[in-house]
Amino acid sequence: MGFHTFDPSRADRLEDVSRYRFCSREELLGALDAGSGTDDHLIDLGSGTGFYTADLAPFFGRVSAVDIQAEMHELFRENGVPDNVDLVESSTDSLPLGDGAADAAVSTMTAHEIPLASTLTDLRRVLAPDSPVVVVDWSADGRGEAGPPRDERHDADFVADAFTEAGFSVEVATERGETFSIRARS
Repeated sequence: MGFHTFDPSRADRLEDVSRYRFCSREELLGALDAGSGTDDHLIDLGSGTGFYTADLAPFFGRVSAVDIQAEMHELFRENGVPDNVDLVESSTDSLPLGDGAADAAVSTMTAHEIPLASTLTDLRRVLAPDSPVVVVDWSADGRGEAGPPRDERHDADFVADAFTEAGFSVEVATERGETFSIRARS
C-alpha cells in the first residue's frame, strides 16, 4: 500500500449511483450530525468528481472539496459545482486551511489512496475541537469484488489506530463486508 491516485480516465465509475450500496448520503449525514441550513464548514478529502460532495453540500454552509488532481476538479466543474463548494487542489496532508477552520470532515473511498498518518495529523490541526470525522473506505477484509485490489486497502483497525495516534477519539469502527466505516472526533 502507498500513496496513489485514481485514474481520471476511469472517473465515470465515480459517478455510478450503485456506489450508494456501499455508502449513502443519509449514512454520511447521520454520522456527521449534519442538519439542513447549518453554517458549518465541511472538508471532503479526496472529493474526486464531487459525487458525494454535491450530495452533502446542501447541509453545510461551506464545503472544501480537496483533491490533488486538477483533472478531477475539471470533471466536478463539468458536473456542476454547488455555490457553497470551494475546489481545493491540494494534497490531503498539507491542507491550505487555518487552524480550527473547519467543523467536520469526510472521506469516502479514498483513505487507501492518501498518506494516512500525515493527513490525519494535518486534519487534526484544521478541525475545530470536538468536530466529527467520517471515513468510509474499501476494507482489506472485504472480498475484493468491488473497489481496488485487496492488497491496496486498509482494514478498520489499522485506520482506527491511525486516528488514535493522531489524537482523535474513535467513536465507531465497523467492518461491513466490502467496506468499513469509522467515526471519530477531534
